[in-house]
Amino acid sequence: MAEINVSSENFEAEVLKSDIPVLVDFWAAWCGPCKMLGPVVSQIAEMYDGKIKVAKIDVDANTDLAMEYGVESIPSVKFFKGGEIVAESLGFKPLPQIKQMIDSNI
Repeated sequence: MAEINVSSENFEAEVLKSDIPVLVDFWAAWCGPCKMLGPVVSQIAEMYDGKIKVAKIDVDANTDLAMEYGVESIPSVKFFKGGEIVAESLGFKPLPQIKQMIDSNI
C-alpha cells in the first residue's frame, strides 16, 4: 500500500483509530531533508504493507496537527500504536534506522 495523505479532516480516523500501527511523516514540499526521506518512507510503505499504515502530513497545510503534536522541525516521523505515540524520530534517518524504530514497536 502506498502512503496516504492525511489532513486534519481524516487524522482521527486514519491515525488515532487505526486498527494497525501508523507511521506518520510530518513534512513540507520546500524541505530538503524531507525530500531525502520521501523515498525511505515509500520503501517502508511497501515493506510493511498490511502490517502498518504509512501516512504523510503536509505541515504547511495542517499547521494545527503540527502544533498539536509538537512538530517544531521537519522531517519529523512519529509512530502511533493504539492512538498513542510510541516512538519518534527527528530529521533524516536512513532506512535501517526507521525499520529499527518500527520493528521494536510493532
